[in-house]
Amino acid sequence: MSWSAYGSFVVFAIVLIAIPGADFAVTVRSTLVGGRRQGQWTAAGITSSNVVQGLLAVAGLGAIVVRVEPVFQAVKWAGIGYLLYLAAQSFRSAVRGDYAAIEGGPGVTGTAWTGWRQGFLSNITNPKVLVFYLAVLPQFLGPGTPVAVLVVFALTHAALGLLYSLLVVAGLHRVHRVLSRRRVRRALDAATGAALTAFGARLAAESA
Repeated sequence: MSWSAYGSFVVFAIVLIAIPGADFAVTVRSTLVGGRRQGQWTAAGITSSNVVQGLLAVAGLGAIVVRVEPVFQAVKWAGIGYLLYLAAQSFRSAVRGDYAAIEGGPGVTGTAWTGWRQGFLSNITNPKVLVFYLAVLPQFLGPGTPVAVLVVFALTHAALGLLYSLLVVAGLHRVHRVLSRRRVRRALDAATGAALTAFGARLAAESA
């Protein structure tokens, strides 16, 4: 393994991960709704999906999903549907404006399972993740690269994504008193719903 290539991949992955996308929006929404613990588990769910998709790509199964049109489209539209479902929940919350404290207050219903499920489903149904592993990784690796090296690169991307998501959750927790204000929460829910809708629409508009 070339350490130069690995370093370049790490820099590229950090830049790509830092660009807000559907995973970011889902993490924000989960943290706002269920508090820090649920947000952390959402990050864990996203990472679990990244690991699964990375290993699928290494095993060659990811190429089948991407190249077989009916399978790719099924995954793609499942992802679109889930993003729009979460967007609808955010909009409904913004309209109702009935909020419990974001952390530790009465009425907080966030759970580890809810957070993990939301993170995993939002990521596993995004075919762009598989495309990343199949199209980007080869740019940093030569032909005949050992499977162990491919796994290291894939797991590195997943680990960096986890770190970024946890930083987002920690940042939201630090300002939870401000975010718990009803007017702020309604604005954030509306913005998150709009972002999720936009990501779903963009995914729908992109060609397979």
